[in-house]
Amino acid sequence: MRQPVWQILKSEFAVWRMALPGFIVIVGVILLRWAGALQFLELVALDRLLQLRPAEPMDERITIIGITEADIQRIKTYPIPDGEIADLIRRLQTYQPAVIGLDIVRDIPVEPGHAALETVFRTSRNVIGSEIALDPSGITVEPPPALPDAQVGFADTVSDLDGYQRRSLLGAHNAAQEHRFSLSLRLAEQYLRTRGFELDNGIRDPDAMRFGKTELTRFQPNSGGYMNADAGGNQILLNVRSGKTPFRVLSPEQIRTGNPKPEWLRERIVLIGMMSLSVKDVASSGAITSKNPGRVYGVEFHAHAVSQMVSAVLDGRPLLQVWGDGWEYLWIAAWGLLGLGFGRIFRSPWKILFGMGLASFTLIGVCYGLILLGWWVPLVPALLVLVLNGAGLSMALFYRYHQENQLRLEERQLVIQRLSETLHSGPSQLLDHMLRVLKAEPTVLSVVAELQRLDESIDAIVESLQREAFHEAVHSSSENLELWFQKPLHELLYKTYDDTLQRDLPHLKPIKFKIVQFDPLDTRHLKVEQIRSLCRFLEEALCNVGKYAVGATRLTTICTQEKDWQVIRITDNGIGLADSFGKPKDNTQIEKQQIRNLLRSLLKFPQFKIQNSNAEMGYSGLGTKLSQNLARQLGGTFRRYPNQPKGTVCELKWRARKNG
Repeated sequence: MRQPVWQILKSEFAVWRMALPGFIVIVGVILLRWAGALQFLELVALDRLLQLRPAEPMDERITIIGITEADIQRIKTYPIPDGEIADLIRRLQTYQPAVIGLDIVRDIPVEPGHAALETVFRTSRNVIGSEIALDPSGITVEPPPALPDAQVGFADTVSDLDGYQRRSLLGAHNAAQEHRFSLSLRLAEQYLRTRGFELDNGIRDPDAMRFGKTELTRFQPNSGGYMNADAGGNQILLNVRSGKTPFRVLSPEQIRTGNPKPEWLRERIVLIGMMSLSVKDVASSGAITSKNPGRVYGVEFHAHAVSQMVSAVLDGRPLLQVWGDGWEYLWIAAWGLLGLGFGRIFRSPWKILFGMGLASFTLIGVCYGLILLGWWVPLVPALLVLVLNGAGLSMALFYRYHQENQLRLEERQLVIQRLSETLHSGPSQLLDHMLRVLKAEPTVLSVVAELQRLDESIDAIVESLQREAFHEAVHSSSENLELWFQKPLHELLYKTYDDTLQRDLPHLKPIKFKIVQFDPLDTRHLKVEQIRSLCRFLEEALCNVGKYAVGATRLTTICTQEKDWQVIRITDNGIGLADSFGKPKDNTQIEKQQIRNLLRSLLKFPQFKIQNSNAEMGYSGLGTKLSQNLARQLGGTFRRYPNQPKGTVCELKWRARKNG
């Protein structure tokens, strides 16, 4: 039968109520991210994703002329004299490069050769010099005086709190509030102009910069994993070129000896800079693959910044983009809810762990795929809420389901046990009585009478079960039943005794003397089902007296503590077990089979089984087994033995719990 909708909703609400800590986890992680506590981890994750990309082809449009330690030793002086730089630029001009960028500051003369360098600057329209204009400490280095402002760009970079450069600064105001452009932007501007692209303001964002239809998205304080970062000036996220050799690097000696191929320099962007650790012109990056992990020469850093802009305009190579804050937090919450959902999807801890692992790899794979497309989405906070909710709360939800299923299983076992006990105390024992009657007086009338009694007994059982089902439905939960069984055990036993004696049992009514003793018993270590079984034991023992204690006039019922033992003892003075259930004198195997066949034909119940053993036809059947099982659970003993001078004693004993 289908559950009502309200019950389904109530069950779902009870389950998801346990998920409340999961929602707190989601909100907590979002707050941590908003406060900037996850910024470092998100930036490291960005570096790793960028570094794990497949290697890109070398950008043939850019050539680096790197002045190494060997060149410094050859020249025997540092800084590099102006004459050496002038000679290098003159030789490069013979190859007709599109633009030459000098990542070496020259605000004061470095003899010999200063005049020659000034001449080169004045006569070369494609040379871009550098300056230091935005140093936070206030230290500035002026550009070469011979170069006009249109041929000067600052070499300053923007660092994050961990010292790494992940952004490219395109333009900013210096201390004199003059707007200056970066060296990389100047180089890209002049090269793209030769390809028909002019630098202009953005369309979507008027404060951004644009070449043709390619708008360089401005960095914002909360872009991606950044929180309240310094977004001063005009910055963009740096999408470095992947691979071990992103650019061709030549030495001044190769240029001096005329070794480079002309196509390496003709119409190319040529960058001249220091590539010696002793000079300390280095930048820090966790995304650029280099010989010195985490370190890259300054001229290489500028080459990546130039390549990013030129490749975006000419090749459609993606710039790094980010989602809006709302979409990012919705993304994080969605992965947190997925983590919570594992407790509803799976029913095994191994399946939960497998599902969480698969979801984690999927999340990382999706973030990696989006990076390849130029989108930086939150990885660390999404992975954090997924793991916390998946591993922690999903296991809690699974435990809740396991407990509920275990409770349902115990309830089903309880129903089976109670039904078995009821059938044993009613129809089963009536059938035993019918067998004895048939053996003594095998007539059809006696069989019909006994079958009528059996039918009435089964009807009584069905009615009793219906009443009990109605009672539990009215009380709507098993909690009320547990409250009932939280009453003192001696009160429950006396109620059972009183209810049983009200039943219409043939040998209870003639009893004139009833002795009762119901003392408080220790139930601290007993479960609800064990208390229920004790009441059942007393009920069955009294029913056996009412059904089989022929001629009984005295009934003694004792529930008390005797020394270290707690005892339930029922004593009668009827004819006794041996007389009532002894082996029949004229009982052959043929007669027993005839009786079975008769009952089967009358009841039309072929699977109904009658025990072959005479002993099992008596008290050593199901009731005895249930009582013995209860005694084992309680760590006690069950006995049924003859009373003296006549009658039967049915006794269950178990040890009392010691104090302390």
